[in-house]
Amino acid sequence: MSQTRPTVSPSIVWFRDDLRITDQPALRAAMDTGATIALYVLDEESPGIRPLGGAARWWLHHALAALRVELDQIGVPLILRRGAAGAVVPAFAAECGAGALFWNRRYGGGERRADAAVKEAVRSTGIRAQSFQASLLHEPWELTNRQGGPYKVFTPFWKELSSHDFRRPLPTPDRQQAPDGVPRSDRLEQWGLLPGVPDWSKPLGEAWAPGPRAGHELLEEFVDDALAGYSEDRDRPGRAGTSRLSPYLRWGHVSPFEVWHEVGRRRREASAGSAAFASELGWREFAWHQLYHHPDLATVNLRREFDAYPWWRPGGGGDQAGLLGHWQRGTTGFPLVDAGQRELWATGWMHNRVRMVSASLLVKNLGIDWRLGEQWFWDTLVDADGASNAFNWQWAAGCGADASPFFRIFNPLTQEKTHDPEGEYTRLWIPELGSPDYPEPCVDLRESREIALAAFRSLPKGRP
Repeated sequence: MSQTRPTVSPSIVWFRDDLRITDQPALRAAMDTGATIALYVLDEESPGIRPLGGAARWWLHHALAALRVELDQIGVPLILRRGAAGAVVPAFAAECGAGALFWNRRYGGGERRADAAVKEAVRSTGIRAQSFQASLLHEPWELTNRQGGPYKVFTPFWKELSSHDFRRPLPTPDRQQAPDGVPRSDRLEQWGLLPGVPDWSKPLGEAWAPGPRAGHELLEEFVDDALAGYSEDRDRPGRAGTSRLSPYLRWGHVSPFEVWHEVGRRRREASAGSAAFASELGWREFAWHQLYHHPDLATVNLRREFDAYPWWRPGGGGDQAGLLGHWQRGTTGFPLVDAGQRELWATGWMHNRVRMVSASLLVKNLGIDWRLGEQWFWDTLVDADGASNAFNWQWAAGCGADASPFFRIFNPLTQEKTHDPEGEYTRLWIPELGSPDYPEPCVDLRESREIALAAFRSLPKGRP
């Protein structure tokens, strides 16, 4: 590509976790000012920004390829660069002779610091810099409890949030004249986002089509076919009762505003299902609310008395290392958990009910630190984001905000009978189920439950 400096100052739209062109306020603002260049920076260097897991890197590769096609259709070139955003973005703006820089806000601690550094750097050179709300229905600092602090309990948070009106989705911008003198771009293949040898990603490609088109098709199918029965079917992993929209929301292929209003369109005819699904959107918002106020959510117990809980970590002795391996591979001897772990490895996704049961087994019956489970999900989930993954693991472990009571220890055998009574889900993922090749349970459920409860009772008193 030509590296000639443009004669008219273009605007830059900096993409991050918002890989779409519809309901894209930063993109619209940029295009309203004139010629626009899109930038994506693979930032694995800025302090506090967590490197992506393997499944997420696979998704990102295909998501960027899909974004480039969509942007080409409206005359916006996509430029790829790699490095710390605080250095790369201002340098790119200077290289383009840009007059303005637009982006949609992020809410993790490291991301906010990186964005603030970019804003300060470009404004110091006279470039206009503006950010927008796009990935959440609410700004986390705008909702406070009666004491003026962040919400710690979901029900009042959701009552307050759901009482608000949310803007309508923005339309796709009209095609523009492509800017002159487009800077060079990295080649996507240079980034090495796809796995090498062995290539474990083929099942992911069979399960998912990253990009806005597939996300909107999935949303439409869910609203038409499954929303009415969502409140009953969402806990049955053998049924197509969930939306499977989580990776499309995580990567911004569909916006929460699009989902909210599409579900609302069917609220009367699917009232129970739409209300239940809306609350799940609220749970996602609650997770980001917590991350904004607790940037170390992935590493630090929100309930600090759990710092004294004797969870096993590497180097702690015992046979938990072997148990962790059985859990990761789906060979614990508990069919519902094993089916979930195998679904996760094959598809980069796990049914939500099974996620809860699997997490409960790891942290309570196997006595393994929730952070090891969180890290495994971070590496293997296509929908792992900085808020929901850590927040839900803390919920399952009993140490998070509005967490499941610690004594609520899911029995994986009872859960299987309740939520997969015909065995459709377990048979799908465990072909050897019922044969001598399937392992015996790796832990005694009753004994391990008593050990966990005794450890919990030993924690410092005065729990909040």
